[in-house]
Amino acid sequence: MKIASVNVNGIQGAVERGFLDWLAEQDADIVCVQNLKAKSFELDESILYPEGYEGYFLDAAEDGFAGVGLYCRKIPKAIMYGLGFEQCDNEGRFLQADYDRFSVASFLMPDDPHAKQRFIASYSDYLNKLRRKRRQYIICGSWYIAHKTIDLAHWSEHQSTPGFRPEERAFMDQVFGPMGFVDTFREVVRDAGHYTYWPLLAQDTPRHRQDGWRTDYQITGPELAKSVTDAWIDREATFSEYAPLIVEYDLTL
Repeated sequence: MKIASVNVNGIQGAVERGFLDWLAEQDADIVCVQNLKAKSFELDESILYPEGYEGYFLDAAEDGFAGVGLYCRKIPKAIMYGLGFEQCDNEGRFLQADYDRFSVASFLMPDDPHAKQRFIASYSDYLNKLRRKRRQYIICGSWYIAHKTIDLAHWSEHQSTPGFRPEERAFMDQVFGPMGFVDTFREVVRDAGHYTYWPLLAQDTPRHRQDGWRTDYQITGPELAKSVTDAWIDREATFSEYAPLIVEYDLTL
C-alpha cells in the first residue's frame, strides 16, 4: 500500500501548477491533502473526483482557509469528519477514512503559534485516547513543527522560531515517546537533509537547496510501523512550497 501526503497550500493554485498530473502519475492507494484554502463546492469535478479516485473533503467554516481532503482508490467503509472539538472541526483540520484493518487520516495543525498551543492541548487528549484503542491508525499531514535538529537547516538559528520552539519540540517528544507513536519516515531514513517545506523557495524552483524544514509526517503505532517498507520525499513536485511525503507499507486495504 502506498500513501502520499502533501500540503497543497491552496488546491486550486496547486492544480494550475500540475497537482492533478502529479496525482495521476503516483499510483498511490490514498493521497492525503491539506490546506486546501477552498470549499469543496467551489472545486471542479476534475479536482473532486480525479480518474481512479474518490475524493472526500472537510471544509473550514472560514473562506479561503485550511481544509483537508482524502483521495481514495478503494471506497472506505466509513468517513469520520473532525475530532469533536470546535477548533479542529470548524477549521477543517481532520478527516479520517476507515477500512477493515486500519484507518487513514489527513491532518492539518494550525500554523499560528497561539492557535497551535490551544490545539495541541485538545489534540494531545485525542492522541492519548487513540493509543488505548485496539484499532490501528495512520495519521498523515502537516504539523508545522520540525522535531529534531536534523529536521531543518541552520537549526541553531531557529530555536525561538515558531515551528522549532522548545515547547513545540517537547510536544513531538511526547508523541514519539510516551504516547507511543512512530515517525514512519525515520523508520527508513535516518540522516539529515530531508525536508518537506522551503519557506523562501519559489514553487517552480527544484528543491536542491538544503535550507528547508521537515514539518510533514505520517505517524502510526508500533505495530503498523513494522509494515513500513520505504519512504521518501518527492522534491521534484513543485506545485506547492511543500513537497509530498510518500510511504509504502506492506499492507492491503
